[in-house]
Amino acid sequence: MIRISDFQMKDVVNVSDGKKLGNIGDIDIDVNTGKIQAVIIAKQGKMLGLFGKEEEIVIPWRQIVKIGEDVILVRAQNNQISPENTQTTTFS
Repeated sequence: MIRISDFQMKDVVNVSDGKKLGNIGDIDIDVNTGKIQAVIIAKQGKMLGLFGKEEEIVIPWRQIVKIGEDVILVRAQNNQISPENTQTTTFS
């Protein structure tokens, strides 16, 4: 079993282009089934988030390839990674 706090410590890397997307800031859970629907990566704007707005990248659970000790590998093309604000259940 893995804890949500363990998820937040791991880097998320897109295997399609090798780019680091960031770290998980939140998880979208289906409250009816209890299953994880997506992980949400908070992408900070300019100047460490002090100026500009913070965007979120939503990665659907089905696009996660592997969860390792230090990294989470996802497979997504740039057009499949959706920056959006979603209503999520936050567990911290």
